[in-house]
Amino acid sequence: MARLAADRAGAYLRGVERPADPSAWTVKGVRDFVTEIDRTAEQIIADVLLSAEPSGRMVGEELSPEVVREGLVWIVDPLDGTTNFLHDFPSYAVSIAAAVDGELEAAVVQQVPRQESYTAARGHGAWCGERRLAVSPIKDPGYALIGTGFPFKDTSSMGEYLAQFARVAAQTSGIRRPGSAALDLADVAAGRYDAFWEQRLSAWDLAAGTLLVREAGGVVTDFAGRPIGPEHSAVVAGNPAMHAWLLEIVRS
Repeated sequence: MARLAADRAGAYLRGVERPADPSAWTVKGVRDFVTEIDRTAEQIIADVLLSAEPSGRMVGEELSPEVVREGLVWIVDPLDGTTNFLHDFPSYAVSIAAAVDGELEAAVVQQVPRQESYTAARGHGAWCGERRLAVSPIKDPGYALIGTGFPFKDTSSMGEYLAQFARVAAQTSGIRRPGSAALDLADVAAGRYDAFWEQRLSAWDLAAGTLLVREAGGVVTDFAGRPIGPEHSAVVAGNPAMHAWLLEIVRS
Protein backbone atom coordinates (compact mmCIF):
# COMPACT_ATOMS: atom_id res chain seq x y z
CA MET A 1 0.00 0.00 0.00
CA ALA A 2 2.83 2.43 0.82
CA ARG A 3 4.36 1.92 -2.62
CA LEU A 4 1.00 2.51 -4.32
CA ALA A 5 0.37 5.63 -2.27
CA ALA A 6 3.83 7.01 -3.06
CA ASP A 7 3.37 6.25 -6.77
CA ARG A 8 0.06 8.12 -6.88
CA ALA A 9 1.36 11.11 -4.96
CA GLY A 10 4.52 11.19 -7.06
CA ALA A 11 2.52 11.12 -10.29
CA TYR A 12 0.41 14.01 -9.00
CA LEU A 13 3.50 16.05 -8.09
CA ARG A 14 5.08 15.48 -11.49
CA GLY A 15 1.92 16.57 -13.31
CA VAL A 16 0.78 19.53 -11.24
CA GLU A 17 1.63 23.11 -12.18
CA ARG A 18 4.32 24.44 -9.87
CA PRO A 19 3.29 27.69 -8.10
CA ALA A 20 6.32 29.82 -8.96
CA ASP A 21 4.75 32.99 -7.53
CA PRO A 22 5.38 33.17 -3.76
CA SER A 23 1.91 34.66 -3.27
CA ALA A 24 0.64 31.07 -3.54
CA TRP A 25 2.99 29.83 -0.82
CA THR A 26 1.86 29.65 2.80
CA VAL A 27 4.56 30.53 5.31
CA LYS A 28 4.44 28.05 8.22
CA GLY A 29 7.54 29.45 9.84
CA VAL A 30 10.81 31.14 8.97
CA ARG A 31 12.02 29.68 5.62
CA ASP A 32 9.33 26.98 5.88
CA PHE A 33 6.62 26.86 3.23
CA VAL A 34 3.55 24.78 2.42
CA THR A 35 1.16 24.92 -0.54
CA GLU A 36 -2.13 23.35 -1.52
CA ILE A 37 0.00 20.91 -3.51
CA ASP A 38 1.51 19.50 -0.30
CA ARG A 39 -1.95 19.14 1.21
CA THR A 40 -3.41 17.49 -1.89
CA ALA A 41 -0.52 15.02 -2.10
CA GLU A 42 -1.00 14.15 1.56
CA GLN A 43 -4.71 13.57 1.00
CA ILE A 44 -3.94 11.27 -1.95
CA ILE A 45 -1.70 9.24 0.33
CA ALA A 46 -4.28 9.18 3.13
CA ASP A 47 -6.99 7.98 0.76
CA VAL A 48 -4.88 4.99 -0.31
CA LEU A 49 -3.52 4.02 3.10
CA LEU A 50 -6.61 4.49 5.22
CA SER A 51 -8.98 2.89 2.73
CA ALA A 52 -6.78 -0.21 2.79
CA GLU A 53 -6.42 -0.26 6.58
CA PRO A 54 -9.04 1.97 8.27
CA SER A 55 -7.74 1.18 11.76
CA GLY A 56 -4.38 2.76 10.97
CA ARG A 57 -3.49 6.31 11.85
CA MET A 58 -1.45 8.87 9.94
CA VAL A 59 1.22 11.18 11.29
CA GLY A 60 2.20 14.04 9.03
CA GLU A 61 3.16 17.67 9.13
CA GLU A 62 -0.16 18.89 7.71
CA LEU A 63 -2.69 16.30 8.99
CA SER A 64 -1.54 15.20 12.45
CA PRO A 65 1.85 16.40 13.64
CA GLU A 66 1.54 14.69 17.03
CA VAL A 67 3.60 11.48 16.94
CA VAL A 68 1.71 8.42 18.20
CA ARG A 69 3.16 4.95 18.74
CA GLU A 70 0.29 2.55 19.48
CA GLY A 71 -0.93 0.20 16.74
CA LEU A 72 -0.37 0.78 13.02
CA VAL A 73 0.87 4.29 12.30
CA TRP A 74 1.78 5.71 8.90
CA ILE A 75 4.45 8.42 9.09
CA VAL A 76 4.10 10.55 5.97
CA ASP A 77 5.86 13.44 4.28
CA PRO A 78 4.00 14.05 1.01
CA LEU A 79 6.63 16.47 -0.28
CA ASP A 80 10.00 16.36 1.45
CA GLY A 81 11.91 19.24 -0.08
CA THR A 82 9.07 21.69 -0.66
CA THR A 83 11.44 24.61 -1.21
CA ASN A 84 13.30 22.59 -3.85
CA PHE A 85 9.99 21.79 -5.55
CA LEU A 86 8.92 25.44 -5.53
CA HIS A 87 12.20 26.46 -7.17
CA ASP A 88 12.19 23.54 -9.63
CA PHE A 89 15.35 22.14 -8.05
CA PRO A 90 15.07 18.40 -8.80
CA SER A 91 15.60 16.96 -5.33
CA TYR A 92 12.30 16.27 -3.57
CA ALA A 93 10.52 13.13 -2.47
CA VAL A 94 7.45 11.39 -1.15
CA SER A 95 8.31 9.61 2.10
CA ILE A 96 6.08 7.01 3.79
CA ALA A 97 6.90 4.68 6.67
CA ALA A 98 4.77 2.16 8.54
CA ALA A 99 5.32 1.55 12.24
CA VAL A 100 3.57 -0.94 14.50
CA ASP A 101 3.68 -0.15 18.22
CA GLY A 102 6.64 2.16 17.61
CA GLU A 103 8.68 -0.33 15.54
CA LEU A 104 9.47 0.66 11.96
CA GLU A 105 8.23 -2.11 9.67
CA ALA A 106 8.14 -0.80 6.09
CA ALA A 107 9.23 2.24 4.12
CA VAL A 108 9.18 3.84 0.71
CA VAL A 109 10.97 6.98 -0.45
CA GLN A 110 10.26 8.08 -4.00
CA GLN A 111 12.63 10.50 -5.72
CA VAL A 112 9.84 12.24 -7.60
CA PRO A 113 11.57 13.85 -10.61
CA ARG A 114 13.44 10.63 -11.46
CA GLN A 115 10.51 8.34 -10.56
CA GLU A 116 12.98 6.29 -8.52
CA SER A 117 11.59 4.36 -5.54
CA TYR A 118 13.55 3.09 -2.55
CA THR A 119 11.76 0.49 -0.43
CA ALA A 120 12.45 -1.52 2.70
CA ALA A 121 10.73 -3.99 5.00
CA ARG A 122 12.10 -4.97 8.38
CA GLY A 123 14.20 -8.11 8.00
CA HIS A 124 13.91 -8.14 4.20
CA GLY A 125 16.50 -5.61 3.09
CA ALA A 126 16.37 -2.30 1.27
CA TRP A 127 15.85 -2.04 -2.47
CA CYS A 128 15.77 0.31 -5.41
CA GLY A 129 13.73 -1.60 -7.95
CA GLU A 130 15.44 -4.97 -8.38
CA ARG A 131 18.75 -3.74 -6.92
CA ARG A 132 19.41 -4.55 -3.29
CA LEU A 133 20.96 -1.63 -1.45
CA ALA A 134 24.06 -1.76 0.69
CA VAL A 135 25.81 1.00 2.59
CA SER A 136 29.27 2.12 1.54
CA PRO A 137 32.31 0.04 2.57
CA ILE A 138 34.49 3.14 3.10
CA LYS A 139 36.08 3.33 6.54
CA ASP A 140 38.62 6.13 6.07
CA PRO A 141 37.09 9.61 6.51
CA GLY A 142 39.62 10.97 4.05
CA TYR A 143 37.77 9.20 1.25
CA ALA A 144 34.27 9.83 2.58
CA LEU A 145 31.45 11.94 1.16
CA ILE A 146 29.14 13.18 3.90
CA GLY A 147 25.58 14.48 3.66
CA THR A 148 24.11 17.08 5.98
CA GLY A 149 21.19 19.39 6.61
CA PHE A 150 21.50 23.00 7.76
CA PRO A 151 19.51 24.32 10.73
CA PHE A 152 17.29 26.53 8.54
CA LYS A 153 14.08 26.86 10.60
CA ASP A 154 15.64 27.60 13.98
CA THR A 155 19.12 29.04 13.53
CA SER A 156 19.86 29.39 17.25
CA SER A 157 22.19 26.36 17.03
CA MET A 158 23.99 27.61 13.92
CA GLY A 159 27.23 28.25 15.80
CA GLU A 160 27.35 24.67 17.06
CA TYR A 161 26.47 23.38 13.59
CA LEU A 162 29.20 25.42 11.91
CA ALA A 163 31.74 24.00 14.35
CA GLN A 164 30.57 20.49 13.43
CA PHE A 165 30.72 21.38 9.75
CA ALA A 166 34.28 22.66 10.06
CA ARG A 167 35.46 19.48 11.80
CA VAL A 168 33.80 17.24 9.21
CA ALA A 169 35.03 19.32 6.25
CA ALA A 170 38.61 19.24 7.51
CA GLN A 171 38.75 15.45 7.57
CA THR A 172 36.64 14.24 4.62
CA SER A 173 36.57 14.48 0.83
CA GLY A 174 33.39 16.55 0.77
CA ILE A 175 30.02 17.57 2.22
CA ARG A 176 26.73 17.88 0.34
CA ARG A 177 23.34 19.40 1.23
CA PRO A 178 20.65 18.91 -1.46
CA GLY A 179 17.78 19.70 0.94
CA SER A 180 15.69 16.53 1.32
CA ALA A 181 16.50 14.44 4.39
CA ALA A 182 14.50 11.47 3.09
CA LEU A 183 16.67 11.38 -0.03
CA ASP A 184 19.83 11.99 2.01
CA LEU A 185 19.10 8.86 4.02
CA ALA A 186 18.24 6.94 0.85
CA ASP A 187 21.64 8.00 -0.49
CA VAL A 188 23.31 6.60 2.64
CA ALA A 189 21.43 3.33 2.10
CA ALA A 190 22.53 3.26 -1.54
CA GLY A 191 26.19 3.84 -0.63
CA ARG A 192 26.42 7.28 -2.26
CA TYR A 193 26.97 9.01 1.05
CA ASP A 194 29.18 7.33 3.59
CA ALA A 195 27.38 9.12 6.43
CA PHE A 196 24.88 11.89 7.15
CA TRP A 197 24.02 14.16 10.07
CA GLU A 198 21.46 16.80 10.96
CA GLN A 199 20.76 18.52 14.25
CA ARG A 200 16.98 18.26 14.16
CA LEU A 201 14.51 16.41 11.97
CA SER A 202 10.84 15.62 12.32
CA ALA A 203 9.55 12.06 12.42
CA TRP A 204 8.12 12.32 8.89
CA ASP A 205 11.51 13.52 7.57
CA LEU A 206 13.47 10.56 8.86
CA ALA A 207 11.27 7.51 9.57
CA ALA A 208 11.32 5.92 6.11
CA GLY A 209 14.99 6.74 5.52
CA THR A 210 15.96 5.31 8.88
CA LEU A 211 14.60 1.90 7.95
CA LEU A 212 16.24 2.09 4.52
CA VAL A 213 19.65 2.67 6.09
CA ARG A 214 19.27 -0.07 8.69
CA GLU A 215 18.07 -2.63 6.15
CA ALA A 216 21.04 -1.71 3.94
CA GLY A 217 23.43 -2.55 6.78
CA GLY A 218 23.88 0.89 8.28
CA VAL A 219 23.38 2.51 11.68
CA VAL A 220 21.04 5.38 12.60
CA THR A 221 21.10 7.07 16.02
CA ASP A 222 20.67 10.39 17.73
CA PHE A 223 23.70 12.39 18.89
CA ALA A 224 23.84 10.35 22.11
CA GLY A 225 24.22 7.14 20.11
CA ARG A 226 20.69 5.94 20.89
CA PRO A 227 18.89 4.09 18.07
CA ILE A 228 15.95 6.20 16.98
CA GLY A 229 12.48 5.26 15.79
CA PRO A 230 9.55 7.31 14.46
CA GLU A 231 10.26 10.47 16.45
CA HIS A 232 11.57 14.02 16.21
CA SER A 233 15.30 13.77 16.70
CA ALA A 234 18.86 14.66 15.82
CA VAL A 235 20.28 12.14 13.37
CA VAL A 236 23.61 10.49 12.61
CA ALA A 237 23.50 7.77 9.95
CA GLY A 238 26.09 5.83 8.01
CA ASN A 239 27.87 2.57 7.51
CA PRO A 240 29.02 1.21 10.89
CA ALA A 241 32.56 2.61 10.69
CA MET A 242 31.63 6.04 9.37
CA HIS A 243 28.67 6.34 11.73
CA ALA A 244 30.97 5.78 14.71
CA TRP A 245 33.45 8.34 13.38
CA LEU A 246 30.81 10.97 12.58
CA LEU A 247 29.06 10.46 15.92
CA GLU A 248 32.32 11.25 17.71
CA ILE A 249 32.86 14.31 15.55
CA VAL A 250 29.43 15.85 16.13
CA ARG A 251 29.64 15.18 19.86
CA SER A 252 33.10 16.75 20.24
